Amino acid sequence: MVLASIIMLLLFFLPIWNITLEAPQYPTPLGMNIYINRLADENPNDLQNINLMNHYVGMKNIPDHLKEFDLFPYVVAFMAFLGLILGLFAKPKWFIFWVILLIVLGILGLYDFYLWEYDYGHNLSPHAAIKFTNSDGSPMAYQPPLFGTKEILNFTAHSYPRTGAFILLISMVLATSSFFIGIKKSRKIQLT
Repeated sequence: MVLASIIMLLLFFLPIWNITLEAPQYPTPLGMNIYINRLADENPNDLQNINLMNHYVGMKNIPDHLKEFDLFPYVVAFMAFLGLILGLFAKPKWFIFWVILLIVLGILGLYDFYLWEYDYGHNLSPHAAIKFTNSDGSPMAYQPPLFGTKEILNFTAHSYPRTGAFILLISMVLATSSFFIGIKKSRKIQLT
């Protein structure tokens, strides 16, 4: 449980998600890595190039800072601290509470990410230089996928977890294992 908590601190250094855009006019795909406290270019100037390209269809610029970046580091630090306290002082039955809380926070984070993507891909400027419409005449949306791959005009957008997300998963597996090992040991103690 202590190890599950400590490895969460790696989230301050590793990206948790990545969005990549492939297109014939870009021999090297454009991409952005998403950390708990910032967005970063996958390759030099990727965010700037994405913003320039998206400007023509009326999309907002990808901001330098999101309000979530002010909160997420505190959430991660709190969960690491709570897990450490539970690992050192609590009974194993509390470990599963930590895992459930981490899952709930992860789902909330993904939902927030979806809302950001939806706003980014649907709320287009009416003054866009280029306007594409769907077959029914409605304005085309450019929302990247939450998870997976999606064709958007001549781009293929990929959205997948990165190392930080796998660290979270490993942390949950370690804590869940600690819960079951602790329960098994406490049953053995009660039987003897």
